[in-house]
Amino acid sequence: MSIAIAARFARRELRGGLRGFRIFLACLALGVAAIAAVGSVRVAIETGLAREGAAILGGDAELELTYRFASDDERQWMTDNAIAVSEIVDFRSMAVVGAGDQTERGLTQIKAIDNLYPLIGSVTLSPEMSLADALMLRDGLPGAVMERVLIDRLGLEIDDTFRLGTQDFRLSAALMREPDGAAGGFNLGPRTIVRTTSLENSSLLAAGTLFSTKYRLDLADNADLAVLETDARKRFENSGLRWTDARNGAPGIAEFVNRLGAFLVLVGLSGLAVGGVGVSAAVRAYLAEKTNVIATLRTLGAERRTIFQTYFIQIGVLSVVGILIGLVLGGLAPVVLAPLIEARLPIPASFAIYPAPLAEAAIYGILTAFVFTLWPLARAEDVRAATLFRDALGASKLLPPFRYLIVIALALAVLIGLAAWFSGTWRLTIWTAGGIAFALVILALASVVIRWTSRRGGRLSKGRPALRWALASISGPREGAASVVLSLGLGLSVLAAVGQIDGNLRKAISGNLPDVAPSYFFVDIQRDQMAGYTERLENDTAVRRIDSAPMLRGVITQINGKPAKETGGDHWVLQGDRGVTYSEAPGENTRITDGAWWDADYVGPPLISFAAEEAAEMNLNLGDTMTINILGRDITGTISSFREVDFSTAGIGFILSMNPSALAGAPHSFISTVYAEPQAEAAILRDLAQKYPNITAIRVRDAIDRVADVLSGLAAATSYGAAATLLTGFLVLIGAAAAGTNARTYEAAVLKTLGATRLRILYSFAMRAALLGLAAGLVALAAGIMGGWAVSRFVMDITYSVIWPSALAIIAGGVIATLLAGLAFAWAPLAARPAQVLRAKE
Repeated sequence: MSIAIAARFARRELRGGLRGFRIFLACLALGVAAIAAVGSVRVAIETGLAREGAAILGGDAELELTYRFASDDERQWMTDNAIAVSEIVDFRSMAVVGAGDQTERGLTQIKAIDNLYPLIGSVTLSPEMSLADALMLRDGLPGAVMERVLIDRLGLEIDDTFRLGTQDFRLSAALMREPDGAAGGFNLGPRTIVRTTSLENSSLLAAGTLFSTKYRLDLADNADLAVLETDARKRFENSGLRWTDARNGAPGIAEFVNRLGAFLVLVGLSGLAVGGVGVSAAVRAYLAEKTNVIATLRTLGAERRTIFQTYFIQIGVLSVVGILIGLVLGGLAPVVLAPLIEARLPIPASFAIYPAPLAEAAIYGILTAFVFTLWPLARAEDVRAATLFRDALGASKLLPPFRYLIVIALALAVLIGLAAWFSGTWRLTIWTAGGIAFALVILALASVVIRWTSRRGGRLSKGRPALRWALASISGPREGAASVVLSLGLGLSVLAAVGQIDGNLRKAISGNLPDVAPSYFFVDIQRDQMAGYTERLENDTAVRRIDSAPMLRGVITQINGKPAKETGGDHWVLQGDRGVTYSEAPGENTRITDGAWWDADYVGPPLISFAAEEAAEMNLNLGDTMTINILGRDITGTISSFREVDFSTAGIGFILSMNPSALAGAPHSFISTVYAEPQAEAAILRDLAQKYPNITAIRVRDAIDRVADVLSGLAAATSYGAAATLLTGFLVLIGAAAAGTNARTYEAAVLKTLGATRLRILYSFAMRAALLGLAAGLVALAAGIMGGWAVSRFVMDITYSVIWPSALAIIAGGVIATLLAGLAFAWAPLAARPAQVLRAKE
């Protein structure tokens, strides 16, 4: 019976329209829309990757090998199981234009192909021509195509010549699109495509040089990829072969998109939390206006639960409306903006309305609305019939009854649990939830401190009436200081944390790099070239330091006789091949943390020195055995020592080092780092490249710039999510300013009656807004700095320092936002006539 009566009352209340609930709906809709949009884009990309897996990969399946071409047995297996097999050789080298002092060089990622490439899709060139025509031999020179950015960097024109190693090529066209480009992952240099047969006289594919071969398979329509994968892995178990197929043509990209999407959803949840503050404030303000109605219902005998049910149903209906609006916006926005998004994506995406991300956003919206509305709704029970003409809600207890607190806590636990389940990142979810909770607590305490300080700021305001009025207004019992500080402060906190993390990450990568990092990495140095290479550098007074080491690549296949992943899990060291070196003695700066290095003349069973930090993460111990597949040959060694490996210096660092006799006879090249004065770098590169054209030089600064470009994209995506949170906070701020209009109108009327001018009253309103914005900005800055420090220190493991330009921008943003919202709602109170306002108050 109580529910039926409450439903009737709620229906009558809803007839009054949306007055007082516009900000409520906007906050809820914006938060849900942001999460729905991010989830929809993520699913669209995942669907596109799954649908176009074969095109992205360049075949139905791919077998990849490191440092070698496929053996006869491997080629036979591929021929027996595939309709067609295409071979690709992938490596880095230097594209060289000119000679002598007029030489230009650029790092490029070379893709050497056969006549069958591409098995699926097509290459787009400018000017338009077929790839076969572009790469054909003409006037004695093989053709090549390269990306426009490298063409411009080298100052080339179509039909100009350039060198790769010792082989000249003719530039036939600009490479605009390669069908399998997304599968290549991150490259340090732009792409160049040539025929593999054209590299026979280039000296770039000598034994021991760094290259990988990829064999793309065109399979029958009824081929079972799972069965073929199992057969290949079993048949070539210890060959170092890596399998990828059309079921997940770009696994690295798919994982990256999934993780970035999960992170952005968590950022969206921060925005929804900000919106929750606005929702709670809107419900509280609405119920405050309904005090007379509630008291009248109590006078007529309505029970507490009837009152609660009435407004719970009303708020619930409005919450559903807000969530539906958000779902429509979040679901349609990616579809409408699909052409713009697809133009910026290097990978395929299939935009449509997907139920799963919309359902996820709806669940988040329902739980958030429930958590943030239950608190003020529960406090409405305190309104009694005797308080018919009093501000019962404003004077009620701060906390609702205990049973409601239990329900709120359970709903929060469900919300956090679902967020962790949906995102698949428990640790990040807990960090995010803890950060939001911590920020909310700090901001709530800050609002109390602000009001307390305002009450005691009388001495500072002597002779400054506008300041005194502003402080009195902030400290008033009905003032919305809490809503302003909570909503704007949480939005600014998220933005501040993102700014601090991004700034420190960029600083860690490039901030002090020129002082500690090498000028160049030189790779593919042959053994017989090392003497001349070293002599050139040692006789150069501008060279401060040279580090060189043998360089091989290997895949860790077993630990203690079992598959490596059974012991080490999904650790990054086990994902693909890793650098392997050897030496008779540890380097000068090497610090052994446990165990002992082998003797210089040791020729016994293979011994391994492993990176200490990674060993601890993989649960390795001294005496454990490890099998590494190098060039198709399994080498099993025993871990005899752990050592520190510092990758932050951008110098040479090997996870795994072995005794020299363990790798005797294995073809390999050398890697070297050169620390030189900036003015000597060009001469060093010129001399070494002219004498040893097969050597590839990687300028560290260029590599850092490439990484920084990727980071800027990530930071932009994160900043967009933080900006949505800030926009929600600004909407809540507008709601708080609108809710305070009546109080501002009465305040202005009293001040006018006492002789205050409109300009001085406006100045008081502006000062009040600026003080609240400054407080919100300062507290947000503190919370953002602490959040940035925590993520930098414990998640990214980088040093931290405050990025002051970003910090000051946050404070300025807080002041400007509150000023704009406050002044926008100041004109109506200033225009009201005092007599009418005071008479109505009576």
